This record gives sequence, structure tokens and C-alpha cells, in this order.
Amino acid sequence: MALGADRYASRADTLIFVACVILSVAAMSLPSNWRDPIATVLRTTVLAPLLALQEQSDQLSAARAHYDAVVAQRDSAALAATFLPELRGENARLRALLGLEQRLGIAYVSAEVLHQSAPTDPLTFVVSAGTKQGVRPLAGVVSPEGLVGIVSSADARRSVIVTWANPEFRASAMATDESVVGIVQPHGSEGPGVWLLELRGVPYRQVVPIGTLIVTSGLGGVYPRGIPIGTVVGVASETGWERMYLVRPAVNTAVVSHVLIFTGTKSGEGADLRSAFADTSSARRTP
Repeated sequence: MALGADRYASRADTLIFVACVILSVAAMSLPSNWRDPIATVLRTTVLAPLLALQEQSDQLSAARAHYDAVVAQRDSAALAATFLPELRGENARLRALLGLEQRLGIAYVSAEVLHQSAPTDPLTFVVSAGTKQGVRPLAGVVSPEGLVGIVSSADARRSVIVTWANPEFRASAMATDESVVGIVQPHGSEGPGVWLLELRGVPYRQVVPIGTLIVTSGLGGVYPRGIPIGTVVGVASETGWERMYLVRPAVNTAVVSHVLIFTGTKSGEGADLRSAFADTSSARRTP
């Protein structure tokens, strides 16, 4: 019985198909004044559910495409918002760097920070300027905030910069009012104070108030006078004849993207840059 039922179903499908073909041929053979009214009746009766289903399918496809576009725009906006603070900060630093360039009045070359000189050495980085641009070893390196470090080595188009965090870093320093003179160097190699500097060689009888800005003194001919190094945040230790003060660095080397390199150790000899960096600090504080 199942086999007979299958044959009957197959025969019926064939007959329906043949009938549809005959009706289609007949409809195509009708004159247009007859064919159009019949097509209209069929669209509004028999084919109405199918046409409604097709319309809903088109609307769903359009809604899906619009949803995908909205999701893509939202993701793009979220990605842009993620980098917006960083981009604003970089733009502010570049504007400050341009302003500093106009006020320095000594020989320099600008350079872009490329990468760390070694994956395991976060205390040095490579910049995009070398001997062809006039860079020489032991040249001072600054950013709009203050002292970054010193040129360790240079080839034709690249230079390696040793930052203030390197254990070998030293700089002759003084208070902005020249009341105190000493040597600044990194404070320790581990622990919470590893990213601080220390001001050494201050006589015990001289007190440096917290918040005092420490700048380069110009002694030694490496750094010009008046480059901000950092701010005094406390006393590290006391001995019988001297105090050692903790200094918070003025430059966060992790966010430095562009620097200025003084072209030659004698290019800034006798120069005093306190006013130039004071103007830069005022510009950064202005909203």
C-alpha cells in the first residue's frame, strides 16, 4: 500500500506540474487587455500571502543590513574613544614641543622615538636622528616637560638615548632660585622608589622645601642650564653633613613620542633655559 501511495503522489504531482505549465502558456498567449486584469486578481487573492511573505523577507534583510552597519559604526566609535585620550595627550605634547622649539634659542634637532634599544631594556630607546643630523654622543635630550636623558651612541640615522632612570645617569642640578646645588641620580634599583631620582650633596644646614623644582645647573657642559629635572617630594636620608632628597621626575619616559636633541655638548654653553621651560609649563596648565 505504501508503494501505491507513493505512485499516486508522484502521479498527482506530475499532473499538477503539467497543468501549471499549460496554464502558464495559455496566460502568456492571452492579449494584454485580458492578461493584466487576471494577473491583478491573482496577486490580490492567491498570491497575496506569498507576496506579503516576500515583502517581510525584504524588510528583514534590510533590517539585518542596517543592524550590521550600526554595529560596525558602534565598534568604530568605541575603538576611536579608546585611543582618544592618548591622541589628545600626544597632540598636546606635540604642540608643547613646537612651542619649546621656538623659545630654546640654541642648536638642536628634533627626533621621533622609535622603540626600545633592546626588548629587555626599558631604560633606553632609539630615536630617528643620527650623526647626519648633527647628533653626537653625550648630547642632552629633552621633551616639553624637561630632561629625558643623554645620547649614548649614534650612527648615521639612529641614536640610542639613555634615560634618567638608567643607573649610570648623573646630572649636575640646582634649585630654580640657585639656593641649592647638588647631583641628581636614580634612586635605587628596586622597590617603590625605583622610578624616583635623588638629589645628593646638599649640606645638612640647607633645607629644600617639598615642591621645589630642580633644574640642571649647566656645570660640566653636557646639559644647558635650567632644564627641569623634577620636583622635590621628600627627604630620603640624612647624615652628619648632608641630606639626600627624593625628586619626582618631570618627564614620564613611557609616554614620550618626540624629543629634542642638542647638537653638540657646547651648543648650549652659557644658555639659561629656565624661562623657555617655564613658558611650556604654563602652556600645559592652560585648559
